[in-house]
Amino acid sequence: MRSIWKGSIAFGLVNVPVKVYTATEDHDIKFHQVHAKDGGRIKYDRVCTVCGQSVQYSDIDKAYESPDGDKVILTDEDFAKLPIAEKHEIPVLQFVPAEQIDPILYDKSYYLEPDSNTPKAYVLLAKTLEQVDRVALVHFTLRQKTRLAALRVHDGTLLLQTLLWPDEVRAVEFESLDGAAEPKSQEIRMAETLVDSMSDDFDPTLYTDEYQIELKKLLDEAIESGSGKVTRREEAAPAEMDAEVVDLVAALQRSLEATGRRTAKSEPAKKTPAKKSAAKKSTARKAPAKAAKKSAKQSTRKGA
Repeated sequence: MRSIWKGSIAFGLVNVPVKVYTATEDHDIKFHQVHAKDGGRIKYDRVCTVCGQSVQYSDIDKAYESPDGDKVILTDEDFAKLPIAEKHEIPVLQFVPAEQIDPILYDKSYYLEPDSNTPKAYVLLAKTLEQVDRVALVHFTLRQKTRLAALRVHDGTLLLQTLLWPDEVRAVEFESLDGAAEPKSQEIRMAETLVDSMSDDFDPTLYTDEYQIELKKLLDEAIESGSGKVTRREEAAPAEMDAEVVDLVAALQRSLEATGRRTAKSEPAKKTPAKKSAAKKSTARKAPAKAAKKSAKQSTRKGA
C-alpha cells in the first residue's frame, strides 16, 4: 500500500507521527461508454458555453451560484485564505463512548501506521483506547477538506473513520408512517421467535457479492468463446518492427563493408603514383651521370 498522508496525532502534549492509508478498496468491475454502432470509445471534452472552446483543466476555476442566480468565482488563492485545521496534524478533541456514535455518520476508513523508529507513543495511544473502551474524536484534513473523525483500534492498529457532519444526514419525513397501526403483541412475539431462529455471530466471510461474481463469469465466457461481443485488441506488428531493425542493421553493415572496400582500394592507389614519381626522379638523376661518364671515355680515346 502507498500512504496518502503523513503527519501526527496531537494527543495532549504527546505527538504520535503516523502515515495514513486507505483501508478499503472497490472491487466492482468498471465499464467504459462506447458507441453502440462500432464500439468506439466515447470521450468527453471540457467546452466553455460562452466561447465554445475546449478548456484545459489548469484554466478552470470553481464557481458558486446562489439560489437567486448570483455567481461567485473563486480561485486557488481564495481557497488558501480559508481557515482549516493544521494540514499535518490530527488533533484529538475528546474521548466518547463508541455506542454514542450513530453508524449512519461513519463515512470512509483509513489505517494509521507509526511513522517513527520508536513507535512507543503509537502503542501507548492504541493500548489506552482499548483499555478505556472509548473512541477519540479528531479533526482530519485531507485535500483541503476538514472532517470530523473517530479514532479507534482495529486488530491492534489505529483506525481513522471520517464522520459526516450532522447537517449532512437527511431528516426522515415519510407521510406513509403517519398514523400507521401498531403491531399486535402476538405478531411481535412471532417476529421475535423468527429473529431468534436466524440469529448468529457476524462473520463477513460468509457473504459474497454474487452480482460481481456472475458478471465476471459472463465476461470470461464471452472472451473465451470469442463471441460477436468481443473485440480483440490489435497487437503491434513486432515482425514489421523487427524487419525494420534488421534492415537497418543490414544497411549499416553493408555501409561499413562498402567503406572498408573503398579504403582498401584507395590506399594502394595513392602509394603507387608516389613510387613511380620517385623512380622517375631517380632515373633522371642517374641519366646525367651516365652521360658524363660516356663523354669522358670518348675524350680519352680521341686523345690516345
